[in-house]
Amino acid sequence: MKYTKLPNTDIKVSKICLGTMTWGNQNTQDEGFAQMDYALDKGVNFFDTAELYPVPATAETYAETERIIGNWFKKSGNREKVVLATKICGPGDYTAHVRTTGFSTEALKEALENSLKRLKTDYIDLYQLHWPERQTNFFGQRDYKHNPNDAWEDNFNEVLQTLDGFIKAGKIREIGISNEKAWGTMRYLEESKTNNLPRIRTKQNAYSLLNRTFEGDLAELSIRENIGLLAYSPLASGTLSGKYIGGKVPKNSRFDLFPRFAGRYNSPQALQATEQYFKIAQDHGLSLTQMSLAFINQQPFLTGNIIGATSLEQLEENISSIDVDLSDDVIDGINAVHSAIPNPAP
Repeated sequence: MKYTKLPNTDIKVSKICLGTMTWGNQNTQDEGFAQMDYALDKGVNFFDTAELYPVPATAETYAETERIIGNWFKKSGNREKVVLATKICGPGDYTAHVRTTGFSTEALKEALENSLKRLKTDYIDLYQLHWPERQTNFFGQRDYKHNPNDAWEDNFNEVLQTLDGFIKAGKIREIGISNEKAWGTMRYLEESKTNNLPRIRTKQNAYSLLNRTFEGDLAELSIRENIGLLAYSPLASGTLSGKYIGGKVPKNSRFDLFPRFAGRYNSPQALQATEQYFKIAQDHGLSLTQMSLAFINQQPFLTGNIIGATSLEQLEENISSIDVDLSDDVIDGINAVHSAIPNPAP
């Protein structure tokens, strides 16, 4: 395994981060336990979850993933071996069963206390805001369209003040954001610098061969301000495993079980790009999965590559990508496809 640190901290994390959003829906508790055992044995010490998981989010399965992780901590006694990240969900129709109060002080307190109980721990290493409260373009929305009727009011200072209280109380160690844009990131940085408030350490955004939009303003911001990317959906919901090539939809795959999730990653352009990436991988004796993940592992702005799996076989291949170094020829081929079909699945 290869390791780095959460930016500007002494917290050592594996560059492969174990994603957990299928546990409690596609995966049972026993399967989640087996994945955590295997990952830890392979040197993965960084686990990412969220109060909203598993996905798709429902009232019936709300927070089941955190409960599974907490049960594993209790059974294994491995809490101190893991750098644990979780998130408070933002507002939206699909989270109305959780709360409707966004990141108010009361909402943050409620969310954190409940996560601590479910996870059976006294502290969270990295506490993240799952997506912005304001209306902006995230979750596959390509362009920003301003809504002058957005009811959100600037509360960056209040949010950081509340999180600062959690840090001082020893309930969280560091903070991060997710699905955030450049403007929101800079507002958090401005408030932290001006008012001596906690500094954002990481940004968890989608990043894959089919979605390299992070390489615009966010990559420069990440490097110059030392905010590490936690890349989610690095295989584009399984598309970059190659299993959907040729129009196939394997039984019990994510697109089979949850067809509404397919739209972001199975456009004609995304499938065309995937086929070309698959050819590059074949020509160089790699699996498409390994090539796709290795490309992310090599990025200078990366802190953690959040891999997810529904089987131990998938997990083994995903983790082993850390040992794959892509040649200049492979990188050149990838960039040629990206130039011809840029970001088909933002």
